[in-house]
Amino acid sequence: MGSAPAGIAEADWQATPVAVRAFIVAQQQENAELRNQLTALATELASLREQVGRSSRNSSKPPSSDGPGFKPPARRKGSGRKRGAQPGHPGSGPELLPIERVDAVVDHHPDACRRCGSLLAGEDPEPLRHQLIEIPPIAPVVTEHRLHRLVCPCCSTSTCATLPADVDASSYGPRLSALVGLLGSAFPLSVSKTQALLDQLLGVAISRGAIAAIRQRLSAALAQPMVQALEAARRQPVAYVDETGAPTGNADGGNPSGKRGWQWVMVTPVVTVFVQGLSRSAAAAMELLGHGFGGIVVSDRFSAYNHLPSQQRQLCWAHLIRDLRAIAERSGASAEVGHQLLELQHQLFGCWHRYREGRIDWSGLQHSSRPIRQAFVATLQRVVDLGCNRGERTPWASTVRTCQQLLQRSDALWTFLTTEGIEPTNNAAERALRQSVIQRKISHGVQSRQGAICRSRLLTVTTTLRQQGRDVWQFLEQAWIAHHRGGVMPSLLPAL
Repeated sequence: MGSAPAGIAEADWQATPVAVRAFIVAQQQENAELRNQLTALATELASLREQVGRSSRNSSKPPSSDGPGFKPPARRKGSGRKRGAQPGHPGSGPELLPIERVDAVVDHHPDACRRCGSLLAGEDPEPLRHQLIEIPPIAPVVTEHRLHRLVCPCCSTSTCATLPADVDASSYGPRLSALVGLLGSAFPLSVSKTQALLDQLLGVAISRGAIAAIRQRLSAALAQPMVQALEAARRQPVAYVDETGAPTGNADGGNPSGKRGWQWVMVTPVVTVFVQGLSRSAAAAMELLGHGFGGIVVSDRFSAYNHLPSQQRQLCWAHLIRDLRAIAERSGASAEVGHQLLELQHQLFGCWHRYREGRIDWSGLQHSSRPIRQAFVATLQRVVDLGCNRGERTPWASTVRTCQQLLQRSDALWTFLTTEGIEPTNNAAERALRQSVIQRKISHGVQSRQGAICRSRLLTVTTTLRQQGRDVWQFLEQAWIAHHRGGVMPSLLPAL
């Protein structure tokens, strides 16, 4: 039966009957199998618990996916006072418009003294001002162009008049067309709600097909400003980049394989550009950034950006914090490491906020954050050194893999501390994508590649002009006129 099991003397083992020895060996084998099964089940249970516990605070899931059972972090205890202005607050009414915006002035004078009844006369040099703002009845202006066909008295040839160059062949003018584009981008209404609003507010009955056609014509008008904006974005020193799913149909044959579609965004100090494609890959990221992009890219740890060197990247700490929370919520050594890293992150952002508030300068930020950075990297290295078995699927193995990924891109964690003007999070890109996500939830995506291009161009225009504080409706109207009637195309770049 072989040598004696651990804990049993060899002489005693040899003196044990053969049947008993066989039974003991069988029991030991069964115990080993049960231990392996128990370990596998415990690992699976821990993994399932982690999946069930995933939320917007410890993963990349959006807040809207948090179920009804999700308990958000405890908020700061309220003061017990009612919401709004407190007693003694001076308050503020609606702002008075300047006098040049006032269409009519009506003066009101008291007739008699409120105390003795004596008649009053004269003018108050500084009367109390009350402005009443009202909207006049809205009605569309319809101009009918009649093209007469006349017959030549000499040769009997009929000749029909043509529309002047400044009259659109479309049934809808530039301002109305710009409004249709505006209601599908800056104000993300569905086609049916756009249709209802135009009918109820303006008295314009318009079909769903006409709305789609107007937006396609508007998309063609925005092609030149879009190219100009993308070229300008690729020349900027920093770009905040992100992507989200954007379902794309195959109504025009542009997506025969039925790919999901992705909306990419690049936020820069000058412009914000949206590009929708059918891929979420390194090639798609390079197509957005351009092959010669020399600035710094702020993004999450998605592998599509790994073609960039570390000195050209800043990893988003908002994403990283969620990963650290996930580590801290695991059991055993993972929880200890997670809490250590979260504490170091808290100290780091304490320094960052003091810098943003002007309490320390740039050199002070670098000096105070240096020991935190060293401790953070040392903690990651300690976890990687402890390691785990290759292919292991335990919570600890997940922690080790996360730390390995962070160490591989460690330099990209601290770019905001070495290059002034870089934000440590990718929040700007995520905020910009929110509009696209809302439209996706409302309309469930677009039905064609041309629809995807149209949506990207409208989002680029509306987001960029809002960023610059410019009038979106006026820009769309000018772009429509310049494209269909000729003239100077407006630019998305800010005036120098």
